[in-house]
Amino acid sequence: AILIGIVATTLAGWLAGQVSFKPAPYDLGTIGQTFGQLDLAGVFGLSGSHGLGLFEILFVFLFVDLFDNIGTLVGVTRRAGLIDKHGKVPRLNRILFTDSIATMFGSIAGTSTVTSYVESAAGVQAGGRTGLTAIVTGILFLLAILVAPYAQLVPLAATAPALILVGALMMAPLVDVDWDVPEIAIPAFLTVAMIPLTFSIANGLAFGITAHALLKLLKGEITRTDGLLLALAMLFVVRFAWLAAG
Repeated sequence: AILIGIVATTLAGWLAGQVSFKPAPYDLGTIGQTFGQLDLAGVFGLSGSHGLGLFEILFVFLFVDLFDNIGTLVGVTRRAGLIDKHGKVPRLNRILFTDSIATMFGSIAGTSTVTSYVESAAGVQAGGRTGLTAIVTGILFLLAILVAPYAQLVPLAATAPALILVGALMMAPLVDVDWDVPEIAIPAFLTVAMIPLTFSIANGLAFGITAHALLKLLKGEITRTDGLLLALAMLFVVRFAWLAAG
């Protein structure tokens, strides 16, 4: 169904004249323009070229990479049926370690953050359940470099049917939310609502976790085991204040 939707949308785009195809050879030499171009002086605020210091960069990547990744992992593994009976992601430390290594190599290559993406749910829907799925996908991405100029044949809108289908399937776990308990229902709603409104999984989690901590505080239900929850909530508040300050 996913491939049929992509093909049908592509054909519709071509028939409507909404696809422009201007193939150009892919030059691997352009990688050298970004590979290894590390501005270490700028990171430590020594060059004066920009205002971002080391702390600010780490703060941004903490939320963008870590929480986007965790949100994606929970959603994809739950859809794949890999969550254990305690509701935890198995071998999470290995997954996060792999993601951190990929992020570092992505930075050296000068590309955007290399992390897991919610589009992985498409592979799960197609039957993928093991690391072999990721390996095959990675190999296909490498081979796709050879035909990269022809990717323009498929308009960006063609991915919409796949994302809509995957998004609908990933809404299924919401039936497990206890909607009769405000301190659970309200954070869950905020998380689901703010992810698309802010275009960020990290922001959605930030609103949900902060609301959960605030509601527990107001109800006087904070316990010693909620230290991490409160710490995360305070970090999120600081982040929102920092973003608001510009």
